Amino acid sequence: MWKIAWPTMLQNVLGGLQGIVDHAMVGHFVGYTGNAAIGVAWQIFLVVMVFISSLFTGMGVLVARFVGAGDSEKVNRTVYQAFLTAAVMSIVILAPLGYILSPSLLRLVNAAPEVQVEALQYLRIMFTFSFGMIVYFMVGGALRSAGDARTPLRLGIMLTALNITLNVILIPGWGPIPAFGTTGAAMGTVIAGGLMAVVSIYLLFAGKWVVGFHRAMDWRPDFRIIRELFRFGLPTGLQGVAMNVGGVMLLAYIGSLPQSSEAQAAYVISYTQLFSLITWTSAGLLGATAAVSGQNLGAGRPERSIQAVHVASGIGLGVAATIGVLFLAIPRVLLGFFGVEDPLVTQMAIRLLMFLSVSGLFVTVALAYTGGLQGTGDTKSPFYISLVSQLIIPIGICAVLQATGHLQATYIWLAILIGHMTRCALSVIRFRQGKWRDIKVSIEPAGS
Repeated sequence: MWKIAWPTMLQNVLGGLQGIVDHAMVGHFVGYTGNAAIGVAWQIFLVVMVFISSLFTGMGVLVARFVGAGDSEKVNRTVYQAFLTAAVMSIVILAPLGYILSPSLLRLVNAAPEVQVEALQYLRIMFTFSFGMIVYFMVGGALRSAGDARTPLRLGIMLTALNITLNVILIPGWGPIPAFGTTGAAMGTVIAGGLMAVVSIYLLFAGKWVVGFHRAMDWRPDFRIIRELFRFGLPTGLQGVAMNVGGVMLLAYIGSLPQSSEAQAAYVISYTQLFSLITWTSAGLLGATAAVSGQNLGAGRPERSIQAVHVASGIGLGVAATIGVLFLAIPRVLLGFFGVEDPLVTQMAIRLLMFLSVSGLFVTVALAYTGGLQGTGDTKSPFYISLVSQLIIPIGICAVLQATGHLQATYIWLAILIGHMTRCALSVIRFRQGKWRDIKVSIEPAGS
């Protein structure tokens, strides 16, 4: 469990660090409106990105099972079909629709006018050139599900270093290159993702990884595999959409507050950036738990799937508690890294960090148990749990408070905490019911 978990956790921390550096630079060179713009745009982008990435959850379920069963040919076929489907969805659907709908999406979340100006080009660039990042996530998910977590870590280090280098040049400008500000952050992200996609595709064909493509493969779409990808992946995609729609709706409620720009900046810095130190490490544990539990179920050893979840929960609680202490002990130091000087933004962000120091404990356990469910093929339960805990409960609380005239930032922060507590409880209960033991995975060889 630890062998797969630590590289994945470190990789996700580096990914979170990449976003933190973006926000820090934009905060210093553009101001808190730039922080709010990136946060709002990224939240919108994630709604669609997570849906496409759900294919990789379905891919991970199949790959882990086939690795456990010792069937390498089915592993490679599954990864190729996931790549093919993701390419069509991102290039043919996401890029044109995202470019056209970006202004309407920014108005939907009640982004302040000055935030919309900063966010529009960022969002359009991310939508239009997302394919590179999608390939990067696909390759990482495939390798981890096959038991190789160190190669995605190396790729993640390369991606982060490249992205930070590009952003240091593009955000403030350097030499003859003008300062692009918030737009430069998007440019650096998509350029780095595109270059890593080229490297990843080359290495898939080089035959040096535990998964790969070869010229003798059948290059045609295999709708049997694609159907299985959607069977297991679609609920996860809907789960991700529900969670991010909840995030977008929270931004809309935050945007309705009297000090909307300051509140959105506090939310973006504290929740989407600093809290990512917990959520990204916990997401790494989710991926590791899914791989280990899926492989062991495929090998006919479900008791080891249960052990994987318990180990992951313990590791996650240790990390979340450590970071939570930092949120409480040195909040101004952490916020200072983002160039936060506005007193109201600082006050709101510190209050949110207090709630998040507790939320992290529940989130990390919830994600460990979610990994156990998803890795064994139960991708529907986490979807329903997310609907209740990340959408119905927190948004319902905000709706009631707004209708009664009592909506304020502190109550929104409390609604987030209650949602995380609910998600943890429901995830643990569902996994312990043990219905995941009976889920079957089977695809016939192409042409049979």
